Amino acid sequence: MRLHRLDITAFGPFGGTQKVDFDELSAAGLFLLHGPTGAGKTSVLDAVCYALYGAVPGARQSGQGMTLRSDHAAPATRTEIRLELTVAGRRLEITRQPPWARPKKRGAGTTTDKAQSWLREYDAAAGSWKDLSRSHQEIGEEITQLLGMSREQFCQVVLLPQGDFARFLRADAESRGKLLGRLFDTHRFAEVEKRLAERRRAAEAEVREGDTGLLADAHRMQQAAGDIVEVPLPELAPGDPGLAAAVLTWAAHARSTARERLTVARTAHTAAESARVAADHVLDDVRELARLQRRFTEARERATRLEERGDAHQEARARMERGRKAEAVAPALDLRDDVEAEHRRAAAAEARVRADLPETFAGAGAPGLAVAARKAAEELGGLESARRAERRLTELTAERASLDRQERADDDVRQDAESWLATWEETRAVLQDRVGSAQEAAARAEQLAVQRDPGQARLDAARRRDRFARDTEDAHARALAARERATDARVHWLDLKEQRLKGIAAELAAGLVDGEPCAVCGAAEHPAPARKIAGHVDRETEERALAAYQRADQDATELEGRLGVVRESLAAATAAAGNAPTEQLAEEVAELERQHAVARAAASGLHAARERLAQAELEHERRVAAQQEAALRAAARVSHRDRNDRERASLEEELAQARGAAHSVSARSAQLERQVELLTEAADAVRAAEDTAQRLKDADARLADAAFRAGFDTPQDAAAALLDDAAHRDLQRRLDAWQSEEAEVRALLAEADTAAAAQQPTADPGAAQQVAESAARRVQDAASAQDAAARRCAELDRLSTRAATSVRRLAPLREEYDRVARLAGLAAGTSAENERKMRLEAYVLAARLEQVAAAATARLRRMSSGRYTLVHSDDRAGRGRSGLGLHVVDAWTGRERDTATLSGGETFFASLALALGLADVVTDEAGGVRLDTLFIDEGFGSLDDQTLDEVLDVLDALRERDRSVGIVSHVADLRRRVHAQLEVVKGRTGSVVRQRGLQD
Repeated sequence: MRLHRLDITAFGPFGGTQKVDFDELSAAGLFLLHGPTGAGKTSVLDAVCYALYGAVPGARQSGQGMTLRSDHAAPATRTEIRLELTVAGRRLEITRQPPWARPKKRGAGTTTDKAQSWLREYDAAAGSWKDLSRSHQEIGEEITQLLGMSREQFCQVVLLPQGDFARFLRADAESRGKLLGRLFDTHRFAEVEKRLAERRRAAEAEVREGDTGLLADAHRMQQAAGDIVEVPLPELAPGDPGLAAAVLTWAAHARSTARERLTVARTAHTAAESARVAADHVLDDVRELARLQRRFTEARERATRLEERGDAHQEARARMERGRKAEAVAPALDLRDDVEAEHRRAAAAEARVRADLPETFAGAGAPGLAVAARKAAEELGGLESARRAERRLTELTAERASLDRQERADDDVRQDAESWLATWEETRAVLQDRVGSAQEAAARAEQLAVQRDPGQARLDAARRRDRFARDTEDAHARALAARERATDARVHWLDLKEQRLKGIAAELAAGLVDGEPCAVCGAAEHPAPARKIAGHVDRETEERALAAYQRADQDATELEGRLGVVRESLAAATAAAGNAPTEQLAEEVAELERQHAVARAAASGLHAARERLAQAELEHERRVAAQQEAALRAAARVSHRDRNDRERASLEEELAQARGAAHSVSARSAQLERQVELLTEAADAVRAAEDTAQRLKDADARLADAAFRAGFDTPQDAAAALLDDAAHRDLQRRLDAWQSEEAEVRALLAEADTAAAAQQPTADPGAAQQVAESAARRVQDAASAQDAAARRCAELDRLSTRAATSVRRLAPLREEYDRVARLAGLAAGTSAENERKMRLEAYVLAARLEQVAAAATARLRRMSSGRYTLVHSDDRAGRGRSGLGLHVVDAWTGRERDTATLSGGETFFASLALALGLADVVTDEAGGVRLDTLFIDEGFGSLDDQTLDEVLDVLDALRERDRSVGIVSHVADLRRRVHAQLEVVKGRTGSVVRQRGLQD
């Protein structure tokens, strides 16, 4: 990587644009960057780092963003860094602009513009620059990939901050490890340690989880076995060695004991079952004897009860015999009852019908009543045509009434239409006049509206013109006063700043400590530090003055911005309003408003007037049509009415003859229909009564003959002996039950087994039952014990199988855990096999430190005239870990000692050698990218002349590798020794750079 050109604008102490030509400075190979304290030497290096990575080095990174902007820059100048360099054979140009709080273009205050970045590449063939990207992320990734190092590595390798390496020499192993870890990016090895530890914990958790499950199965087996196992379960925890073997051994012993208990339980169950069978046989025999004895006793009791009911049984048999004889007379009795009931109904119907007949037919027989009914029916048939005529007459009367109603309605329509049409011409003329007046008013309102809007706009502009004129005067006075205050504050701040810069040496001297290097010259001895004089201005006083100036300047800028806005608004309002007075414009607008309101009020009735005219014309057409239709309907009704009158007269004459004394033909027809119905019904009732009387006489004769033949004296005796169905069934049931009971008792008493059982002693089933139940309980208990023993064996077999499966499954996990735990212990430095207790990352860093020490020794021996050599030490510090020790070997004494014992000058050139060696190693680590430009910051003031010459010879030798080295220092002697120089000069308006090459 070689730097060519750097442009700095409004960055850090540089208020304007400063240009640095690195090609001219690098021509000598060694150049000096110098200037007074606070001028901005380090800011040049910050600008290089910011251009490449978008951030400044080290702790200053937290102050980037808005604070990168120079306080000396003009408000309209934006902060910008442009760097041109060659890396990996490509010539690139990087431009970066941090976020910028610029003044608003309109109004007061500021607005923030986002950060911007550009990356361009020079195309030698085309002779022009080619845009590559404007993305912050893409540019950062491209530069990091080309350089092969991060920002932290770049700051350590290219900028070479000597103070950091001096601290590195005196630091402990942990601090060295942090710095080397950032430079060589060894966090991946720390990730390996972390990953191995995580895998160890995961494998341990799996093994413990498996052991926990195995112990859970062991406890379940212990619960299943109960108290049959005398050997206790081993007291082991998850992860303990030998857990699996102990559990499996105990499980085998438990299974063996459980099988023995199962054999004993099966033998006891077989014996109990045999005893239960014998007891059941005895119980069955006793129960059978008791049953036969009860059967004989019950049969004797039933025979006694039959003898007691013998008389009742004989009476029932006699009653059944009389009932069977009476059944022969039953049909005659039923027939006589039916005929008698039918005769009573016929006689009642005859009496009811005769009551409705006229007195002339009270004594008439059936033939006379039938003749009278035929005559009335013949007369009813002759009235059918008269009924049709009567219905037609009713229709004609209704039709005539409808014609009269229509005529009256049409007369009303004609009169109303004639009255409305009489005023039509006058009404139409009035409506047409209203429409014309409204149209004229609408046109006038449109003309006034066109004139009103420009007038109102001029009036509004005139009012704004008057208001802005007053605001302009006030804003001008406030802005002028604010600018005067800002100027006074700036002068005061610059005076204080100049006073502080004059006494800055005393301020820096206040922080000096004996034995520690000076931050300016690097010397460890401070023989005559500057003292503060009376009236000394410190940093806090200067910053308060600066803050006061910035607030005053911001207030003045805001007020000036407001003044500009007010003036622009005044000019715009004046252009719109003209020079006419506001009162005159207000009167003109008021008059236009009044006339426009009058015209709009008159024009608002146009639509309604048009609607009323259209409605009136439609009404005129409707009235004329209604008048014509009414005249046509009146002409048609005249002929219809004449036909109706003639037909009604003919029908009335015919009906007068047909209805006789009745008021209508329908009434006469209803009278005849009722008369025919009554006479017919009476004739039928008389004939039915005569027939039933004759049939009743015949039924009495047949009943008397049937009772005599059945053996009864009278029909009444036969009826009394007759049994209904329910009584017959009940009597027959009792007779059958008595016979069945008698036969069953005889059969029971004749059984040989029953009679033999009655001769034996009384049986006792209860005692036999108790013996059988006791035997059954013993069988049940034995079966339960056998089932429990079988379940115990099955459960122990199942759990033992699962435990054995778990042991087989856990075997590979235990092997994996042992292997991973061993690797994790070695990587973490906690294993006994790791004798020096070195972590994996520390081991890698130790190898890198050996390389750095070897590369640094080549230059350190030359700087120290062959006296000192840097060596890496992996000795343990006390009881801690080893691996990152750094010692220096003194060739004069032949002893090896810690680098913290070096003096101030020795520490400088040792740290310089270490920084250069580290640059070589990191460069090789980054892929061999050439670093053609290096910067060395401070520390030369602690060297004597001879050592300084040797150090400069080493730096000058870097040109052999085509490198250019920039030295940042205050040492005055270096200005004589190094001809190519870049001087940073500070002033009240900001710092500037002055460049001097070899030709100067």
